[in-house]
This record gives sequence, structure tokens and C-alpha cells, in this order.
Amino acid sequence: MDKYIIDGGAKLYGIVEMQSAKNTVLPLLAASVLTDEQVKIRGIPTIVDVENMFRILSELGCQIKRRKDCAIIDSSNAVSHEIPPRLTRELRSSVFMLGSVLTRFGRARLSYPGGCDIGLRPIDLHLSGLRRLGVEIIEEGGYIECKVNHLIGADIMLDFPSVGATENIILAAVKAQGLTVIRNAAKEPEIIDLQNFLNAMGAKVRGAGGGTIVIEGVKRLRGVDYLPIGDRIEAGTYLIAAATCGGEIETKGVRAENIAALLHKLRENGCKIHTKNDRIILKSDGRLQSVPLVETMPFPGFPTDLQAQYGALCATAKGTTLIVENLFETRYKYAAELKRMGADVTIRDRTAVIRGVEKLHGAKVVAGDLRGGAALVIAALRAEGQSEVIDLSHVDRGYADFEYKLKKLGAKVRRVRI
Repeated sequence: MDKYIIDGGAKLYGIVEMQSAKNTVLPLLAASVLTDEQVKIRGIPTIVDVENMFRILSELGCQIKRRKDCAIIDSSNAVSHEIPPRLTRELRSSVFMLGSVLTRFGRARLSYPGGCDIGLRPIDLHLSGLRRLGVEIIEEGGYIECKVNHLIGADIMLDFPSVGATENIILAAVKAQGLTVIRNAAKEPEIIDLQNFLNAMGAKVRGAGGGTIVIEGVKRLRGVDYLPIGDRIEAGTYLIAAATCGGEIETKGVRAENIAALLHKLRENGCKIHTKNDRIILKSDGRLQSVPLVETMPFPGFPTDLQAQYGALCATAKGTTLIVENLFETRYKYAAELKRMGADVTIRDRTAVIRGVEKLHGAKVVAGDLRGGAALVIAALRAEGQSEVIDLSHVDRGYADFEYKLKKLGAKVRRVRI
């Protein structure tokens, strides 16, 4: 087990380049089994979730070559339709494999996926969408067994604009017979990137980024060489850190419209922000004003994946902020750890009341999930004295070279083995 030792109080200055988006790369890797030709994905982040997805692909029989930050996947010899239980329990996004493995083999078997413990995150929408495409599904003994003779296009209405369900249905529908229409689809930028990737392979997908996506099934897909979009959640994390600590940073690789809801709040907090193409420049004196209310919503609303980090910012902003978490019911585990640092946080169900204090103090805290761990790092960077953020296994799932990038910005952070 590793931990960060952080000496707080330093302002952040400099330029930081974003990794390819974790939430895009994972479904793109899943999609690579849809063709017998080689798929090359550039800008692969060196994070645990990606490594676990590579292990899943290898278990299916895919050949993977790594060259610096790109990967070449050859699934021409893939033979297995079973996704290993030991890996699905570690990686929530293993559920993306359902649609692509069904398309490839007509069968799929996996255990219920794991990942961060931030709520129930049921996959009912995934399964109901696949059933509409003609898939027979049996849930028994902690496993999901799926089989289908021919995937048939269908009109599918999602009860909630789930990102995962939208992507999984797209992956199952690209080679289905006929037309598939997904209504109330998720609108996240990662959905658009998946559409662009599949269309580069010869798929016929349109409408991503809007509420209705139309997929016309094709008989085969070809290989592709593709660079995914930058990670908007990573960019948001560094921007929140700089806003909280004070300083001036520039993020490269993420367009402002992809995190517009966050930038709006940061401007309300008192930050000065300038944007151009895929660059975002933020300047902060570290003396922030609170905003009255933040509610997480599906895109283009405030991202749930930035809620915890923003909560760390609110801990020292002047005034009181009410945060409402509308997507995941147990995403406030970081709050108890913030209290160890002197934060004034009250949790009631899905609502957090955060009253800004003048300063936080260093403490030993435990990272209980991916984004909560990032929030504790931000709080430690702002706190007076030395902090220890313990158990980096969750943080490593989503942030490549986290401490290295923070050091380049001037943070006093080091990683040590416990």
C-alpha cells in the first residue's frame, strides 16, 4: 500500500497536459473486439482501470502490443466469451464488454462488476436494453449469462440517461440487423467520442451528444488508428486544486464546453478563467467565495465525478455551500476524512452542507474511492502543515502520474510505500 505525504500551503503555477479520457478509453478498448483487424488507440493513460481492461482483453484471446502511450489490439484470435470474475470485480467498466462480446460471439458471461463503492449503480438499464435487442439473459449465482442468435435492431427508451447503458447498447447495436434508436440517451462528450471511433471503423452511428442516437447495423467493421479526447475530469481536478490553493495554471487537451458547468461555478467562486481551443487558464488568489448550491446532473450539468473535489474547495470558501448528489447515493465518504482536517461538513442523505472555515490543518486521512481520494489530496494541498493520504489504490484507477504533475505545478507531495 502507498500513501502521499503532502506539505500544504504551496500555490500552483504552470502548464499541465491531460491524459486521454479514462471514461472514453475503456469503452474504446471494449469496442476493439468488434473487428478482426488491428485497432490502435493513442494516448493511453497508465492507470489501473486501463491495465485491468487490457487483462480482460488478453483473457478473451486478444493480442496486445504496447508502444509508449499507445496500444495495438488484435482480436482476430479471440476465442473466449467469458469475462474473468477476478477482473470484473475490480473494474466497473468491464460491463462494457457485454455488448461487444455478444456481438462477437453471440454469448457473454461475466460476474457483477465492481469498482469504487459509491452506491448501488445497478446495471438494469444495460440489461433491459440488451433484451430489447433480442438477448436472452439469465442472472444467477452472481453471474450474468447472455446469449443471442441474431441481434435485432430496436427502439429503446432509457428511463435515465445512463452513460454506461447508452454506450453498451451502441456496442451491441453496431452490427445488429436493422435500425436501433436509443431515446433519452446520455449526452456526455465520451459518447460522441465512441460514435466517432466506431464510425471510423465503418459503423453508422449518428446523434451522439443529443438525446436520440440512431445506429444502422453494418456487417463488418475495420481497424482504426485513433486518438481519444482529453480527460475532462482530470482537467477539472487540477483546475479545482489551483482554485483552492491559489496560483495560475493552464490545462491542455480539454475544451471548455466539456466542463462548462464547473467553469461557471469557479467563476462564481471568484476565479478568473480564459479559454481558447483546448486550453483553459485559471487564476485564483485562493480567497474564494462560496456558491449557494451545486447539484450533480447528467451532462451538461455539474459532473458527479467532480463533486468530491469541489467539496474540498468549498471547505475553505467564505460562506456556506449546499451540495446535492443526484446520481450516486454514497459519494460522501470523503466528508468524514475532511472533518479530520478541520472542515465543517454535515451530511444528510444525498445532501452535504459545507460551511467554509478559515483554514484546514494537516491530518492522516484515507482515500475510500477514486474521486474522494483526489478531493483529499486537494484539501491536503490547501491545509496548513503535513498530511498523509493513505491507500492510493483507488486514486491510481483514474489519475496517471498524479504526484509528478502536481510537483511540476509546485506542490510539495511525495509518494512512499507503507
